[in-house]
Amino acid sequence: MNPLLNTLIQRIPALEVCARDIEAGFQLLMNTFETDHKLLLCGNGGSAADADHWAGELLKGFVHRRPIPTSMTKGLPESITHNLQWALPAIPLTGFPALSTAFANDVNPEFVFSQMAWAMGNEGDALAALSTSGNSKNVCAAAEVARFRKMPVLALTGKHGGELKKLADVCITVPASETYLVQEYHLPVYHCLSLMLEEAWARRLKEISASH
Repeated sequence: MNPLLNTLIQRIPALEVCARDIEAGFQLLMNTFETDHKLLLCGNGGSAADADHWAGELLKGFVHRRPIPTSMTKGLPESITHNLQWALPAIPLTGFPALSTAFANDVNPEFVFSQMAWAMGNEGDALAALSTSGNSKNVCAAAEVARFRKMPVLALTGKHGGELKKLADVCITVPASETYLVQEYHLPVYHCLSLMLEEAWARRLKEISASH
């Protein structure tokens, strides 16, 4: 077991039932970023906030500053490069208010995330679909579009998984069904995934720096 995941389980023993799926989710995300693809994220309410929060942990340093190897920034002024950090590309589909409100008004609010997944997702990208019940219609519809576009789907749900579990390549079903309790488990899960990704990529960036 990854040491960071092991630490999570020691802190929150109830999440041991998810350990194998968290590992699988990590591998799905690593495969996505290793092939220069991006992660799209969606959810409703508190899960929308979690999607935005998670993207923020990927787009800049989480627990480490993440300096970019100088070989990657040749040609940029040092005043800029000194303030840049390497990032894993993530787009929260919850962050487009003009598009989402226009589409909801002009077409159908249930398919706002689907439209964005269609517009911004490409084969090899991935979708992180967050739903405490696993039955959010707009999130499930986005997962269907992602699968059609040959994008793997990582779902975070409550213990029953709902319809989303059937659509996901990996479904992390935390051991709760009450909405606020599910959300309380989701945060340490995606924090752990972010830590695991940051550690893995830090090693790779050191190798890049050493080879130049």
